[in-house]
Amino acid sequence: MKFIAKTQEDYQKLYNASVQNPQDFWAEFAETNFIWQRKWDKVLDYNFEKAHFRWFEGAKLNITQNCIDRHLPEKAAQTALIFEPNDPNEEAQHISYATLAENVNKTANLLKNLGVQKGDRVCIYLPMIPELAYSVLACARIGAVHSVVFAGFSAQSLADRINDASCKVLITADGGFRGNKTTPLFDIATQALQQCTSIEHLLMVKRCNNVSENDWHKHQQVLPAIKFSFWEKMFAAASAHCPPVWVDAEDPLFILYTSGSTGKPKGMVHTSGGYMVYTNFTFCNVFQYQAGDVYWCTADIGWITGHSYILYGPLSAGATTLMFEGVPSYPDMGRFWQVIEKHKVNIFYTAPTAIRALEQADISFVEKYDLRSLKTLGTVGEPINVEAWEWYNKYIGKNNCPIVDTWWQTETGGIMISNLAGVTPQIPTFATLPLPGVQACLLDENGKEISHLPAEGKLCIKYPWPSMARTIYGNHQRFVDTYFSAFKGYYFTGDGCRCDVQGNFRITGRVDDIVIVSGHNLGTAEIENAINQHPNIIESAVVGFPHAIKGNAIYAFVSCLHKPENEALLQKEIAASVSELIGPIAKPDKIQVCYALPKTRSGKIMRRILRKIAAGEFDSFGDISTLLNPECVAEIIKGAK
Repeated sequence: MKFIAKTQEDYQKLYNASVQNPQDFWAEFAETNFIWQRKWDKVLDYNFEKAHFRWFEGAKLNITQNCIDRHLPEKAAQTALIFEPNDPNEEAQHISYATLAENVNKTANLLKNLGVQKGDRVCIYLPMIPELAYSVLACARIGAVHSVVFAGFSAQSLADRINDASCKVLITADGGFRGNKTTPLFDIATQALQQCTSIEHLLMVKRCNNVSENDWHKHQQVLPAIKFSFWEKMFAAASAHCPPVWVDAEDPLFILYTSGSTGKPKGMVHTSGGYMVYTNFTFCNVFQYQAGDVYWCTADIGWITGHSYILYGPLSAGATTLMFEGVPSYPDMGRFWQVIEKHKVNIFYTAPTAIRALEQADISFVEKYDLRSLKTLGTVGEPINVEAWEWYNKYIGKNNCPIVDTWWQTETGGIMISNLAGVTPQIPTFATLPLPGVQACLLDENGKEISHLPAEGKLCIKYPWPSMARTIYGNHQRFVDTYFSAFKGYYFTGDGCRCDVQGNFRITGRVDDIVIVSGHNLGTAEIENAINQHPNIIESAVVGFPHAIKGNAIYAFVSCLHKPENEALLQKEIAASVSELIGPIAKPDKIQVCYALPKTRSGKIMRRILRKIAAGEFDSFGDISTLLNPECVAEIIKGAK
């Protein structure tokens, strides 16, 4: 079977085959496109009610053999990874597949020298530097489980993730460059480790040279049970030969934390076989990757987009993938376009938030660069608005590049709904059609599938796909309750969706207590927990509200024990608390002090009303007379205006 669709007819044939005989479809693709040390006994075993899903059971493989080794020797000299530093004056690195193989093997042996074995969890808290890619792939090389934590998270968030997964080793850097700022990652990491008992070894990469010998020894004295080592010294001494460790297709590959609607982040567990198969299939089909293309996904590897579409998807396809350390606004608002010109990027994949921010800048920042190398554009993280789509199409794509609008989640592992570049129709603001293998549907409030179109409902998936998460680390019941209990026999995405008469999907946003800010899922309960730790806060309610750049921003309504003497100071303290406990990304844009929050008679905060107030909709609440305290609504509206 031809597995890369080149026409609308190809897509339809692939989709029909994937729905009519899904197990045969994925078995043929997996067998013909990858190296397996042992073939599977069974393609798929599943039970939606128990959230039990196993793909390619009994198979043995190593994902790095498929991402690196099998491309040698034919592609040994080809660039696998381009590293573009934060500072445009620092020389970029072009890392060939041969060099990537050597550096991943050395890093794998480095980890083995620290006592890391198959199944051990390794926490990686690094900026977007090559050592981050080496560390991720080295874990996979030896069968260890990587848990990457975004280098913008706080010490508390890092400690929570280390403790939840009982990580054995922490890899960090002295600091990280991000625009004109330097993040003191080593200081944050050692602060986090004061709360952690499972870490045996801390490994530090020198990036910013901002940790003195005195600082190093001072932190060692505070953490005497943990052995400290310099990456550079251990890396130099490590062997460049490391045979891959064979793992079962269903062995964990990584844990990646995503915000939950009940406070504690969820450690989503992804396994090796199905994840490898699906990320490769979607990368090749959605972006229409061709040999020789330079591909750039601007995400951070601390998020699922970076895992799937900076590393595993592109490398398994033998692509050249670009890693960017910086931000789109440094040293000026033309940095993205400068990088595209410099490296002759062909495929560019970014977030609507970045597009909206760059759209605000003077068009001269775009026009001074040659973007003719671009063939395909993409968006990820949240639905894109029409104005941003049209600007992206006109000024970046020159009305000549297909734009793929991709919908997927940390939980899904790979792109689920998207047009295929230049193959299936693009419709501004629509993710359009499900990918082959994805059986998407809309359910009504009663959990019934909606068959008539157009329609609006809750987006669900009714058949397993290979890259789906298998569990929440250490808490399978939470996995069942969160994704498979709302509608029996379906995976519930948590998103609302509209479908037009042709069956094209348009995501309308979350229907649960998650706010998508700049493409990142933030759990409102986790932010509320951080706010409520302030001694003068009785309770809080966090909702999202429309934001011209971020798409959504965070609005916090807080009720105080005592009327604050200085509201501005209180707001500043709350923002600092959220930043410290979660990270700057979760800081509320607006904080409103209220004497009370609207509640039902059973004591539940009516966030529906607060969402409308935050959005500036002050006259469409419906009947509020049944509230426990309806009089507080007018007071909140007055404070919001």
